[in-house]
This record gives sequence, C-alpha cells and structure tokens, in this order.
Amino acid sequence: MSAIEQAVVWLNDPLNWTNPGGIMDRLGEHLSMSAAAVALGCLVAWPLGLWLGHSGRGGGLVLLVSNVTLAVPTLALLTILPLTFLGFGRPAVVVALAVFAVPPLLANAYTGVRQVDPETRDAARGMGLSGGQVLRRVELPLAVPYLAAGFRTATVQVIATAALATFVNGGGLGEIIRSGFGLSIAAGGGQILAGGLLVAGLALLAEVLLAGAERLVTPRPLRPARRRAARRAGNAVTGG
Repeated sequence: MSAIEQAVVWLNDPLNWTNPGGIMDRLGEHLSMSAAAVALGCLVAWPLGLWLGHSGRGGGLVLLVSNVTLAVPTLALLTILPLTFLGFGRPAVVVALAVFAVPPLLANAYTGVRQVDPETRDAARGMGLSGGQVLRRVELPLAVPYLAAGFRTATVQVIATAALATFVNGGGLGEIIRSGFGLSIAAGGGQILAGGLLVAGLALLAEVLLAGAERLVTPRPLRPARRRAARRAGNAVTGG
C-alpha cells in the first residue's frame, strides 16, 4: 500500500483512537499544553502591549521583542529550556511555546490601542476620565477585535509548533509521528502521515473557529479597517 492508503487504514483503526497513548490521549495532551502556552503568552503580552499602546512610546520595543523572539529557532528553544530548572517534560514545552505566542499577541494588542481614534481618546479625557480609566473603558473595548486576531494567530502557531514537543518528552500528537519514525518507512510511513494530518487538521479547525469568533467580536463598520491594521501588525512581527 502507498503511504496515503496506510494513513487511511491507520486512522480508521478504532484501537489507534482508544488505546492508551492513542489519538484521543495525544489529542488531549496537545490541546492542554497548547492552551496553557497561549494563556501564558496572553498573561505576558496583553498587559504589556496594552500599556505600551496606551503610552504611545513602545513601537520600537514591540518590534524588537517580536523580531528577537522569531529569530530563536523553535527546536533550539525546546532543547535549551529542558536543561534549566524546568526539566524535560510539559513545563519546559509550555514556556517555549508561550515564547512563540508572544509576538502576534503583543503586536496586535499594541496596534489595537494605537488604532483608537485620537478624538475619542481626547473626548474621554475631557469627560474627566483618568489615564487608566481611558484604557479600561475606551481603548480596551475598541481593541478587542485586534486582541482576537492576535489570539487566533498565536493559537494556530502554537498548535502547529506543539508537534515538536515530542522531542523533549512533552507528549502531544507529535508522539504519533515520532513513533512512526521508529519503524521502517515501509511500516511507519502511514502513521507518520496520519500524525501530520492530525496536527494540520487541528490547526485548520482552530483557524476556522477562531476566525469566526474574531468576526463576531468585530463590529461590521470596523472590519475593513481592522483587516488593514492587522496586516500592518503582521508585517511588523515578520519584519516585512
């Protein structure tokens, strides 16, 4: 059989889904560490991005943090962190994946606040709102669509990258791929392909669901402007 036929047969075997260490177990591991990494990235990037956007002084810092983070090879970071006090396993993987979640979260949080109409900000100050109140009551609600866009990008990137966690005993769907490589290509090619399809399918599902959520939280009149600003934020993250 070809690798594609082997992958179909492997995916259609119920035991590969339900056995200990099967697809369902690995999927749960993959989702849990991806969710933890994105949550950690949000805790770091969103407050910093919102504050820098509110102060209007952090554009260079946002670009620097994003570029430095993206310059670090994924596998290198996943290899280095387990050698620290974090050790091999889930904690090191979550921290490493959170590092890669930071750039889109930070850039979109900063962009979301900076895109607020200056007249709206001035009107809020004219009503007697303090700087913190302007951020919480005016800038933050208007930045929600941008936060959603950054969350979507970060989540999809983390889900795709989490497949590498298997190399540092992190678990996840990457274990299926690694197990396939432990066999001969003739015997394990279908399993390798099946594991890759599962990771890609999970990332695509997250993209579709979060794109719909992003659209729901974006008021219709703001959608064209938000898309243009999101593209500029993406170019800043990638250095384009």
